[in-house]
Amino acid sequence: MIPVRGYAGHMVAVLGLGRTGLSAAKSLEAGGAEVLCWDDSAEARAKAEEQGLRLFDLSRADDWGGIVALIVSPGIPHLYPQPHPTIRAAYAQGVAVDNDIGLFFRSYATEDWNAFEVIPRVVAVTGSNGKSTTAALIHHILEDNGKPTQLAGNIGRGVLDLPPARDGEIVVLELSSYQTELARALSPDCAVFLNLSPDHLDRHGGMGGYFAAKRRLFAEGGPERSIIGVDEVEGQFLANQMREKADGGEPVIQISAARKLSGRDWSVFARRGFLAEWRKGKQVASIDLRAIDGLPGAHNHQNACAAYAVCRTLGLGPKAIEKSFASFKGLPHRSQMIGELGGVKFVNDSKATNADSAAKALQAFSNIRWIAGGLGKEGGIKSLAPYLGSVTKAYLIGHSAEEFALQLGETPYEICGNMKTAVAHAAASAVSGDTVLLAPAAASFDQYPNFEKRGEDFVACVTAFLDT
Repeated sequence: MIPVRGYAGHMVAVLGLGRTGLSAAKSLEAGGAEVLCWDDSAEARAKAEEQGLRLFDLSRADDWGGIVALIVSPGIPHLYPQPHPTIRAAYAQGVAVDNDIGLFFRSYATEDWNAFEVIPRVVAVTGSNGKSTTAALIHHILEDNGKPTQLAGNIGRGVLDLPPARDGEIVVLELSSYQTELARALSPDCAVFLNLSPDHLDRHGGMGGYFAAKRRLFAEGGPERSIIGVDEVEGQFLANQMREKADGGEPVIQISAARKLSGRDWSVFARRGFLAEWRKGKQVASIDLRAIDGLPGAHNHQNACAAYAVCRTLGLGPKAIEKSFASFKGLPHRSQMIGELGGVKFVNDSKATNADSAAKALQAFSNIRWIAGGLGKEGGIKSLAPYLGSVTKAYLIGHSAEEFALQLGETPYEICGNMKTAVAHAAASAVSGDTVLLAPAAASFDQYPNFEKRGEDFVACVTAFLDT
C-alpha cells in the first residue's frame, strides 16, 4: 500500500467503508494518522471492525474537535443533489473534505525517488465512455513493451492499494467524475479526456457541472501533456484552454474518431478504420485498426487514438504500439468477443448501460441480433432510431422490454423476458454474417446485481450454446 503523507499525528475521519474507504483508512494508519471510520451500513461497519479499524458515529457527534480531514468514498454525494449529512457537518465544522485520489497524489512521490534513474509517471484517463478500455489498453501496451506499469483507480485496484513506486514505473489511472470532482490534489503527468455525453447529471447539477468535474483533472492538475478528444465542443474548448496555458512545445494532442484533424498541431485521428498520426502538418504514422478484434467500432478507434497518443508521449514508437494493439483482447463486458460458430459472432457489451453507449455498439457491427433491455433509463431507446438499420431483430429482456418494444419502429422484435431465452432464440435464428450482440441500453438492477453479472450470464448462455 501507499502510506498517506501529511497526516501523521493527526485525527482523520473516513466516511464510506467499501473498497476505497477501507483502503484509505489503512493507508492513513500506515502514514501515522489516527483514523475514525463510519458507514451507514451495519454490514460495512462490521467488516471494518473485523479488520481492526476504529468506528466513530460522525452523525451523532456534536463536536469534531481534533478531526482535520474527512475522506469520502466516491459514491457519497457531497454537493448535488444534496450533501450527505455528515459531509454537511464537515463543512460546518471547517473540516477539509477529500477522497482517496487526493490522498494518492499528495502521497505517491517520496524522497526515495531521488535515487531513481527514471522518475515514475502517472497517466490519468477520464471521459464519459471508453475510460476503462483506454486505461487497460495503455497498460497493456506498456506491459507488452517491457515497461514497469500498474493499473488502478476506477478499474482494477484502489489507488492506495498500489505498492510504492518503482524506478521508471508508469501508473495508469481510470478516473470518474466522482473522483476528479472532489480530489484536493490532482497532478498527473499525462491526462486524457475522451468525450462527454449526458451521465450522472443529478450528481453534478447538470452538464455544466459534469464537465467541470472532468475539467478539474486538467485545470487543477496541470499535466505536462493533455490528450483531448475534440469530437464535442467541450473537448474543443478544453484543448484550446490547455494549449494557451502552456509555455511552448506541444502540450496538447488532439484526437478524433469522427474527422480528419487539420492544421499543424499534433493530432491522432481515425477514419474508415485507419489511425493516423500528424505532426507539423505531415503524417508520420498510420495503423490499420480494422482487423483488431479487441477494438471493434469507431468508439474503440477513439480509445485506440488516445492510447496511441499516450504511448507516443511516453516514448514508444508506432510499430511497437501497433504490435501491442494486435494482442489486446479487450475488456470483459465491453464489446467482448465471446466466440463464433458457423459465421455467427457472439459479442458481450453488457457495459452498454445507456442509450449512448448502446449506439456505439450498434454502429460497430452489422446484421445484428440485438439483445436489449433491463431497467430502462429516462428516454428509453428513442435516441437509437438512427442506428436500428443494422439490427435484423431485437430480443428484449427485463423490466423495460415492453417499453423498448414500443420505441423500435419497424424493427422486428421478440419479448423474451430473460437472458437464456433471448440467447437461445437469437442464436437459433442467426445465419452466417450475423452478430448476436448484448448491448442492453439499460441498467441491470431489475434482474442482476450489476452489469458484470448480466454479462456473465450472457457468456454462460452463449458458451452452453457453442458447446452443444
